Amino acid sequence: MKVKYEGGQVLTDVVPGLKKTKFSLMGIIFFIFCAVSGGAFGIESIIPASGPGVTLVLLIVIPLMWALPMGLYVSELTNLAPVDSGPYVWMKMAFGEFWGFAFGLWMAVAWYLTGASYIVLATDYISMYVPMSPMAKLIVKIAIILVFTVVNLIGIQEVNVLNTIFTFIILAAFLAVGIVGLAHWENNPFDPFMNVENGAFSSLGVGIAIGVWMFCGYTAIANLGGEIENPQIIPKGMKWCIVVMVVSYILPTLGGIVSVGPWSEWGSTIDYSTVLRTHVGEWAGVAFMITAVISQLALVNATTATASRSFMILGKDHLCPKFLSTVTKKRKVPIWPILILAVLNVILVNLDFEILVIILSPLLFVCYVGFAIAFLKLRKLYPVEKRGDLYYVKGKISPYYIVISMMFIGLVGILMNGTEYFLLGYVLILFALLMYIICKKVYGGLAVENPQLYPVNPKTGLAMGDLIRFARFFLIFGVLSFGGSLFLRWYEGGWGHDYYLDLYGSGLMSNWELMISILTWLGIGMLVLSIILYLVGKKSDPIPEDDE
Repeated sequence: MKVKYEGGQVLTDVVPGLKKTKFSLMGIIFFIFCAVSGGAFGIESIIPASGPGVTLVLLIVIPLMWALPMGLYVSELTNLAPVDSGPYVWMKMAFGEFWGFAFGLWMAVAWYLTGASYIVLATDYISMYVPMSPMAKLIVKIAIILVFTVVNLIGIQEVNVLNTIFTFIILAAFLAVGIVGLAHWENNPFDPFMNVENGAFSSLGVGIAIGVWMFCGYTAIANLGGEIENPQIIPKGMKWCIVVMVVSYILPTLGGIVSVGPWSEWGSTIDYSTVLRTHVGEWAGVAFMITAVISQLALVNATTATASRSFMILGKDHLCPKFLSTVTKKRKVPIWPILILAVLNVILVNLDFEILVIILSPLLFVCYVGFAIAFLKLRKLYPVEKRGDLYYVKGKISPYYIVISMMFIGLVGILMNGTEYFLLGYVLILFALLMYIICKKVYGGLAVENPQLYPVNPKTGLAMGDLIRFARFFLIFGVLSFGGSLFLRWYEGGWGHDYYLDLYGSGLMSNWELMISILTWLGIGMLVLSIILYLVGKKSDPIPEDDE
């Protein structure tokens, strides 16, 4: 893919008329914090699985090998191309229309579906102290949806005002846990260092698989790139946000481990509120649980803003219905995506959508690693030497540190989350390919406005060279499926049968042997299909030379 790059920012006005909001350093830190974290809730599960010592070490290592690399490439790419729907745009710039669509759709689906889980959790936290009937719970859920729909319809500035308030409350609560816990130090935080029963490999693997979720979502800010007046603030805000998150995770976790126990009960009968309830009083524990509600509300608020921008450029590129990129005349916000998201949340909060979360999990790892590879490719297409005063990651080995770290942690995350997560993730993997074919044929894609630059193959009705791209698609995911089945057969072989049967009881996910067999044959089938598509494409659907 040849690019005539003269320097400076690119794609600066893809969606004309968007309202630009100037973010302060604190504002950008708090928006990213709410989109990514919302607090240390979730770390409790790592302690019994990995051991207290391993948990504390992972809270330092994971940011260095996952959060920081992700934050660095997001910072660089949002400065190069400050547009909405950033993740889609990055992949399109690096690898073309098909890969842009696939990764853009995967991230959009993830953002659209995860908001409902935060609403349900917020309601569940409330019901722990305020008994509610099923109807009362539904009313609370709908009220939450309505409030944050209205806030997002008003504008990004109002969204961030709420984020700022929420973040102050969340950080204050976890600071209190840390201070109180350290003041009542009784236990050795490194005794034991790991969960000896699980062994070193399992302790690390499970800890990483859970821990990476505490540092995911930094790409969220890139969905708003076209509405940030000063994108140069993002790199500094990103780095400070990672520091804030690491401190807000380690301090209360250390305080909790040393002040209450046993460590094996964390995540079941012990949590962060236990520290305050034990050493301050019941009222303090209740007050902390209010923070748990606020944490979920912060995530709902930020996720709504992020998700509603995910189709913005896809619509402009004729790869989805155009109304998804329409903004209101006065407020300049994407009204239809926000309203659709509200309706979807009303539906999802009344359903058991655990299966959706399972399907989404491996795809997010694939996306984050894919963006790192796109970052490396875009450095060749848009040399940093020509970028002038734009932010970019310094150092010759930095790009390789970013990509290698992301690939290692991403692969561990994909494989260690469980066989059922890995297998069902392929539903969305193949869904993206199907939707691309449909949307390309229905809406026309990039060829609508520039058929010379983006020619269509009359034999397939798709972009020239798409059969070769599909072959590469099946090659990558075929290798992942087949290789993953071999690893999981070795890693889970001693306990997988009983574990999945006890966990699920019946159905596909209870049958470990069947899931492994499906992964093996799925991988083989995709590899065979890759060869066939490549041979056919080489003859009748070659990729144009300029796109190589």
